[in-house]
Amino acid sequence: MMHNSLKELYYNKICPDLMKQFKYGNTHEIPKLVKITLNRGLGEASQNAKALEKSIEEFTLITGQQPIVTRSKKSIAGFKIRENIVVGVTVTLRRHKMYNFLNKLINLSLPRIRDFRGISTQHFDGHGNYNIGVKEQLIFPEIEYEHVDKIRGMDIAIVTTAKNDKESLALLQAFGMPFC
Repeated sequence: MMHNSLKELYYNKICPDLMKQFKYGNTHEIPKLVKITLNRGLGEASQNAKALEKSIEEFTLITGQQPIVTRSKKSIAGFKIRENIVVGVTVTLRRHKMYNFLNKLINLSLPRIRDFRGISTQHFDGHGNYNIGVKEQLIFPEIEYEHVDKIRGMDIAIVTTAKNDKESLALLQAFGMPFC
């Protein structure tokens, strides 16, 4: 079993701090991380099979988990999409892989973004979940520049049990998320 510092930090320091800050009556009220989802839409995948292969390879390197290929549910002529063609890849991380990824995101990947001043607090959804869009996969240390065929971004959704954005912000700040 791998040592996980963020999980220990959550139980030993963040939980008691949030309990005091929000005056919870029960430890089960304390917000916690549920999952982290990485998603990449691939508009060109229907014409370019290499784009799909590269995305699967990159997501596997970044997360240590095999991604799921997402397919279109219906045809949309305006986007030149037919039913059941590949439109993207997604990975859902839970438990120790989720904490490992969050640790890597906070401490290694986000600081590698050019002109990084912190991430915005505007990307909460009103229900305690946070979404961040990454413009390029090169911020992750596993991705080597020589092996990248094209710069592609991804969406990262951090799902928590927080009832509102204020609780979720306090939770993510306690984990060390670099908000501006």
